[in-house]
Amino acid sequence: MLKKLTSGPYMVWSLLFIIVPIVLVGTFSFVEDGSFSFANYSRFLEPIYLKVLGRSVKIAIEATIVCLFIGYPLALILAKMKSKYRTIAVMLLVVPMWMNFLLRTYAWLTILNKNGVLNHILGLFGVEPMSFLYTEGAVLVVMVYNFLPFMVLPIYTVLTKMDKSLVEAAEDLGANKGQVFYKITLPLSLSGVLSGISMVFMPAVSTFVISNLLYGGQYMLIGNLIEQQFLTVNNWQFGSAISILLMIMILISMAVMNKLGDDGIEQGGGNLW
Repeated sequence: MLKKLTSGPYMVWSLLFIIVPIVLVGTFSFVEDGSFSFANYSRFLEPIYLKVLGRSVKIAIEATIVCLFIGYPLALILAKMKSKYRTIAVMLLVVPMWMNFLLRTYAWLTILNKNGVLNHILGLFGVEPMSFLYTEGAVLVVMVYNFLPFMVLPIYTVLTKMDKSLVEAAEDLGANKGQVFYKITLPLSLSGVLSGISMVFMPAVSTFVISNLLYGGQYMLIGNLIEQQFLTVNNWQFGSAISILLMIMILISMAVMNKLGDDGIEQGGGNLW
């Protein structure tokens, strides 16, 4: 009885702010001229919208790959630090996340614009001012900056919980550092890697604030398209259909990551020795 009472507020919250909004969005997505229709979904199959989806997936994959290549070594460094230094290092990684996402993104405008900090530093070395803003590279850099902690923390958590005796046993048996990494560390940290990939890819593929600010709204991503349909065009039906399709795509990617994680852990566990 007590368990049901304590879970009551959570159930009410989930109903009001998760289930009801999803049902409303799903209902709107099947409405066209006041009647039931799949027109909103078929409209999304037009080349112009598929191009936006492809662009969104492309830059999200690029951001995820860059975060992985930066985040994994960083997580390894953090995991191998002494505990007194590790706490400070993790705090320095997490502290920027306490700041509002919009403010963190706005800060990059002062860094990347033509009279910004980066061009000022380059000017000290005699380099002419360059235009960093309103490029795909600027969008990618700010995505990596904002989402990198989501890659580092899951990997770091798995690495700190890893049984160090496995590494010591491999070294005692003559394995070098590369063999230890590929045979022990990487397979055991695979669940953290896949969690990090999911946590970076999902916000990266659906973001709209970063592209709005860093590309002046000219670089249309799927998140920008949804925002435009709701706030500018006032076509809630089409915007709802895109939202549902994006949600389905994210759920499928999560399911694939979970499946790969389970298979990887089973295979990795069987190949450790």
